[in-house]
Amino acid sequence: MEIRSFSQPAPDRRPPAMNEDLVIGGPDFVVVLDGATAGKGVDSGCLHTVAWLVGRLGAQLAVPLLGGSAAPLADLLADAITTVCIGHADTCDLANPDSPSSTVAMVRVRGESVDHLVLADSPVVLRSPDGSLTVHSDDRIDLLPDYTFETVRRLRNRPGGFWVASTDPQAAYAAVTGTTDRADVEVVGVLTDGASRYVERYGHSWSELVDVLTAAGPRALVERVRKHDDAADAVRGKRYDDATAVLAYL
Repeated sequence: MEIRSFSQPAPDRRPPAMNEDLVIGGPDFVVVLDGATAGKGVDSGCLHTVAWLVGRLGAQLAVPLLGGSAAPLADLLADAITTVCIGHADTCDLANPDSPSSTVAMVRVRGESVDHLVLADSPVVLRSPDGSLTVHSDDRIDLLPDYTFETVRRLRNRPGGFWVASTDPQAAYAAVTGTTDRADVEVVGVLTDGASRYVERYGHSWSELVDVLTAAGPRALVERVRKHDDAADAVRGKRYDDATAVLAYL
């Protein structure tokens, strides 16, 4: 795989340099994580930051992927969550529903197959040699009845709600997973929702998004998103978000 990526923290983030997104790439895989920023004043029950969780999850996922593991991606994610939990179970309240969490998007090339896993709102886009697109996304967070703190808290990692990588390894098995013939994949895009909002919030097509990625690169996509962010009038949720875009050629 030939991989290009760009990641940028939200312009209004404090401290400015902090970015809770993470990209890990290897010769045959890409992993993108997007940590969920804790609400102001929320007691997570954890001594660690969201960035800490994202970094530990990424490290645990990289080890088997770099080792060429053929295990299902959901198994790799469940094992990573378990290992991270063991690492701070003695110091933190892992039963706290506001524990740090992250989305996960993974793509792995294995022989003649391309595996994907998507947990929460970090989509994967595949373009075939004939130009057709397939978008793998997890839209369950968009289906919540409302977005109050209590509703999101009550439905996080619960049946009928939405799932993220946090303190429950079983969340890995709620991810959107699948396999595509390698011959049917030429270009891969992996995005956090701070970049995919180019489509999901600002009305462009997935085809337009992939065209920007391939013609101008990941940085250009994020820059276009920022222009929309700056110009937006009323928006639901955060005006700005950490934004990460990855482009991979098979």
